Amino acid sequence: MTTKESFSINGEGLLDKIKELIKEGNVTRIIISDRMGKELLNFPLTVGVVGALIAPVFAAVGTLAALVTECTITVEREIPDTEEMKDETAV
Repeated sequence: MTTKESFSINGEGLLDKIKELIKEGNVTRIIISDRMGKELLNFPLTVGVVGALIAPVFAAVGTLAALVTECTITVEREIPDTEEMKDETAV
């Protein structure tokens, strides 16, 4: 099951927030929109994406942060179903 969460943020804090979200590990997709709701950047995150593979995303986000003053980050997170959680605890 996935859930969505949105954050309003200024351009200066954009890259730091993206790095923080990636470190959390349960994020499957990040969408960055301008204050009018137009999608500017949309990228999926797969399990195990690290280092050189994520560097181009950071470069794009850094460039975007320099251009926008205010934006919204929408995050899709993978939340384990309660049935799956019960199975895992039973093992």
